[in-house]
Amino acid sequence: MQFLAQYGLFLAKTVTWVAAILLLLAGILSLLRSAKQQTGNRLEIKNVNERLRELAEGLNEELLAAADLKKSTAEQKKARKREAKQNKKAPPPPKPRVFVLDFDGDIQASAVSSLREEISALLQVARDDDEVLLRLESGGGLVHSYGLASSQLVRLRQRRLKLTVAVDKVAASGGYMMACVADQVIAAPFAIVGSIGVVAQIPNFNRLLRKHDIDLELHTAGDYKRTLTMFGENTEAGRAKFREEIQQTHDLFKRFVADNRPGLDLARVATGEHWFGSQALELKLVDRIATSDDYLLGRTQDADVYELHYRRRKPLSERLGDSLTRLAASLRRATHGEMMRPL
Repeated sequence: MQFLAQYGLFLAKTVTWVAAILLLLAGILSLLRSAKQQTGNRLEIKNVNERLRELAEGLNEELLAAADLKKSTAEQKKARKREAKQNKKAPPPPKPRVFVLDFDGDIQASAVSSLREEISALLQVARDDDEVLLRLESGGGLVHSYGLASSQLVRLRQRRLKLTVAVDKVAASGGYMMACVADQVIAAPFAIVGSIGVVAQIPNFNRLLRKHDIDLELHTAGDYKRTLTMFGENTEAGRAKFREEIQQTHDLFKRFVADNRPGLDLARVATGEHWFGSQALELKLVDRIATSDDYLLGRTQDADVYELHYRRRKPLSERLGDSLTRLAASLRRATHGEMMRPL
């Protein structure tokens, strides 16, 4: 019986490893196949009007009685035929278009790499009556990164394209630096807005190094080439210069906000504080309380709405690495008896 139990355990482990190897091979083949089919980056375009119409029709199919659904479907077909017939006789003027972009910001504003491509594409085809809606979510990050992201939105304003920024969750610090460029800022009631301030911190390990008799040499040319350091001994002069640089950055931030939203009371809002959407409306940080969903639903009544997403295809090596990482995690769970645990 002991032999059978050991043999059964060995067989189970062998089957697990064989299955894992087959899964890995299948994943590699799938990635190779997709690499052949998908070459280069691409701009995805989705029609929001059609998506919302399909959602409404699907809901009607579930809610309406058979007779009512049949009648509603027939009426919609007749209306479309009449519209198509009328358009052939006298084509209507083209509807204005709303182009929806998304920016989900991390500390490095990495999404700017896609944003710049989307805006470059838009500027080549946009008409005077078009609008850009940016669904923005960011708690801020590096100054130069969000400065570049804001500059991308300035390109739209320079071409006199209407820009609306919708904040459903958060647009703080660098996020608000982007939002303030817009002609109109809308925010959900509990969205976090503001934080017009600058923060910087740096650890210092100098005393720890001295405790262990570790010397550090730092040589610079220029009095302020290095103000504060992580490993050297910081001076009061270095600290003062560091604080001066932070204040200069804050002044630039405030000037940028004031240029784009001249009605703001900067002394009141540029304190580094943040506010919820309804409070931000009172302070004129935003212009309207609404969600991006409400805004888009309203615009589909008089405009053609399109979502744009510039997709960057990961290199094959990176995708293989992701697959191997997931596989290794699965193998660890399998060898520790965790394969059948619930997620």
